[in-house]
Amino acid sequence: MRIIKYPLFYSIGISIFLILNSRWRYTFRLLFIRPRVKKITPKPVYNVYKEEDKPLVSIVQGDDIYTMLREGIKLLGGLEKLGIKGKSILIKPNIVNRYANPSNTNPLVVKHTIRLLHESGVSKIFVGDMSAIFALPTKKNAMKSGIWEAIGKECMEFISFEDYGWVEIDIKQGRFLKKVFVSKIIYEVDRVINIPVIKTHGYTHYSIALKNFMGAIHPRQRPFFIAPNSWDELIAELNLAYIPHLNILDGTKIFIRGGPTKGTVATPNLIIITGDRIAADAVGLSIIKAFGGLERVSDKNIWEQRQIKRAIELNLGISDPSKLKIIAKCLATNKHSFGELMQKIYYHLKIEEPVY
Repeated sequence: MRIIKYPLFYSIGISIFLILNSRWRYTFRLLFIRPRVKKITPKPVYNVYKEEDKPLVSIVQGDDIYTMLREGIKLLGGLEKLGIKGKSILIKPNIVNRYANPSNTNPLVVKHTIRLLHESGVSKIFVGDMSAIFALPTKKNAMKSGIWEAIGKECMEFISFEDYGWVEIDIKQGRFLKKVFVSKIIYEVDRVINIPVIKTHGYTHYSIALKNFMGAIHPRQRPFFIAPNSWDELIAELNLAYIPHLNILDGTKIFIRGGPTKGTVATPNLIIITGDRIAADAVGLSIIKAFGGLERVSDKNIWEQRQIKRAIELNLGISDPSKLKIIAKCLATNKHSFGELMQKIYYHLKIEEPVY
């Protein structure tokens, strides 16, 4: 599907769609009315999951998601390194529409992340996102995709960003935008945990940790309105507005072609955890490539992908594969298959496989 290159035509088209689907209030409020905002300067966030200044990435394969999450976090040094006891946490999954995983984050990954946070003594947990504008409202999508049912009894508060409020953040290094409107809940909580799903994407080739932040950006500043031919670079620049404290990648099921709504599914049964967004995207891409994914992803060096190149220029995370340290563990029965998969991941990342 070819993207429309003219923001005005896109705005008019999407407005007609929303009005015809009885969603006129979202049309006018989100697309045509400038939100009332307070300008803030975000506090710096540092990656605590490093070893000898190398960002750590844990990769765990298994069948029980709770155990995989617990083990993956343990391999990095534990949740206590985030200092989350008594703190408020925002979990930011991917709830783009009404479809099941891998169109959206696996509900069980969200559910068991909440469980682990409660066990670590957090004071308050929020789960929030904003769906694609043509698919609003977000809460309805959370219900239809299974996320609402999975987290409904987990002592948390669900937030639809479109109904919450916005703040203005300066992006001094931006080429396409110098100011951005971001959901204010991002800056009201003590910690943010980013939980994207690994998938290919029709417009940006792929959607992982960096792209997941688009759900917190005001619709007036989505890439199709600002830079239709430069989605990838704009996604990286918008990530200057915030830094998640932890990224948990849902690799239980992934799209290796198509996306973000429907596509060819692979089932790696993986959980990937890291404090570095570029490392997260690089490892996620290596998994798509390992399963023979979309040519625009598979035929290109991971470190030459446009989102990653621009993110490196902006110092959003790791800049060189040699600075990455992966800690892998298989909890499944077929350890040989996992070993073969890890060989492919190391190969596509262009880093040497460790010798044990």
